[in-house]
Amino acid sequence: MTILSFETSCDETAAAIVQNGRKVLSSVVASQIDAHAVFGGVVPEIAGRMHMQCIAQIYQETLAQANLTLNDIDSIAVTHAPGLVGALLVGLNFAKGLAYATDKPLIAVHHLRAHVAANYLTHSKLEPPFLCLIASGGHTHIVHVTDYTTFTVIGKTRDDAAGEALDKTARMLGLPYPGGMHLDKLGQGGNPEAYTFPRPKVDGVDFSFSGLKTAARNAIVNAQLSMRNADFAASFQLAVANYLCDNTLRAAAELHCSTIALAGGVCANSVLRAEMQHRCAAQQIDLFMPELRWCGDNAAMVGAQAFYEHRAGNVASETLNALPNHPM
Repeated sequence: MTILSFETSCDETAAAIVQNGRKVLSSVVASQIDAHAVFGGVVPEIAGRMHMQCIAQIYQETLAQANLTLNDIDSIAVTHAPGLVGALLVGLNFAKGLAYATDKPLIAVHHLRAHVAANYLTHSKLEPPFLCLIASGGHTHIVHVTDYTTFTVIGKTRDDAAGEALDKTARMLGLPYPGGMHLDKLGQGGNPEAYTFPRPKVDGVDFSFSGLKTAARNAIVNAQLSMRNADFAASFQLAVANYLCDNTLRAAAELHCSTIALAGGVCANSVLRAEMQHRCAAQQIDLFMPELRWCGDNAAMVGAQAFYEHRAGNVASETLNALPNHPM
C-alpha cells in the first residue's frame, strides 16, 4: 500500500510517501525555525499561516521526489491530534480535500503513535510488543506497545515535558532557539559531573520536570560569572537522561519487557542515546532508536503508522476534525 501523508501539528510543514509502513519513497519538510527564533518559541498564529503558505508546494515536491502522481497513491493520511489546533487544521483540511476529490481512504493518525512508528522506518524487523519512551518538547510518555494500534500508557509527565526542560534551560544559558539542539552541542565539550541536580520524586514511573527546571534556574542565578556553560549543559542533560532511563528501565522490569524503543525529538539527544545504549546493553535489553532524521516531526512517520491503522480498519470519515488534546 502506498500512502501519501501530511504532518502540520506544530511548526513543521511535512509530506511524505511511504510504502507498506516501512519504505520511504519521499519525504519533504519545511521548517519554520527562522520565523519563530526571534520569539524564542513557536507562535501558533504564525505557524498556521506558514503552513497555509507552503503546504501545496510541499505536496507537489513530495510527489515529484517519488516520481509518482496522485493516481499512484492508495490512501491519504494526516496527523489529526494532538497539536496546535490552527496548525493541525491546515494539514487536515488539505488531506480531506485530496481524499474527497479522489475518493481515496482518509486515515487519521495520532502524533504520538506516529513518533513510535518512526522506529519502523529504521528497523525493518521491529515488531510489537515493546516498551517505548516518547520524549519531546510537549510530551513525555512511557508506553507499552502491545500491537501496532494498541498502546497502554504506563507513565507520563505530571507537569513539564523533558524537551521543554531542555529548551528552557538552554534559553536561560542564552542559547538560540531551538534550545535543546544547541544545549546538546554545547555539552559535548563539558564535564557531566561538574554540577549535581535533584532527583524528582514521583510515584510509580511518572515524571516531573518542573523541579529540575527550577533547580537549573537557581544554579544559573547563583553561579553568575563563575558559570561554566559547557559543564552545566553536560551535567543537566545527564540528569535528564538518567531520569528518563531510570523510569523506563524500571517499567521494563515490571512488565518483563526485553525490548525498548525511543521516540520523539528528545531521543535525538546524544546523551540520552548513549546512556540508554549503555544501560540496555548491561541488562541485555534490545534497544531500537530511529535515525536522527526521523526523531523530529515529519510526515514519513505518519505514513508508517497510517499503514497499520488502515490494516486495522481505522479509516476516518469526512467529519474528521482536529483535536488539540487527545489521548493516544
